[in-house]
Amino acid sequence: MKQPSQTRGLTDAIVFVICLSLAGYFTFAAVQGDYGLFRRIAIEAEIKSLEAERAALEVEVARMENLTRRLSDDFLDLDLLDERARDVLGLLRPEEIVIR
Repeated sequence: MKQPSQTRGLTDAIVFVICLSLAGYFTFAAVQGDYGLFRRIAIEAEIKSLEAERAALEVEVARMENLTRRLSDDFLDLDLLDERARDVLGLLRPEEIVIR
């Protein structure tokens, strides 16, 4: 049984439209989807931002570890201890005058 040429052309057109729709959908998903190019660019920018933040936090942790070590029993920095006591506790020496 042969199909008439008009229905054959209509079938070909429908198949072409379906294939074109699928190609458009997959192209859109590859660019805009959850795992698409734009999302990947956003994730890479976020990675760079978080790595910079991590580097800043590592510097801060190293500074705090240094201060903690300088106030430990093994290595006591008297100048730092004096500074912290004045700052935190508001201690003064008897010969000092406070000007506000």
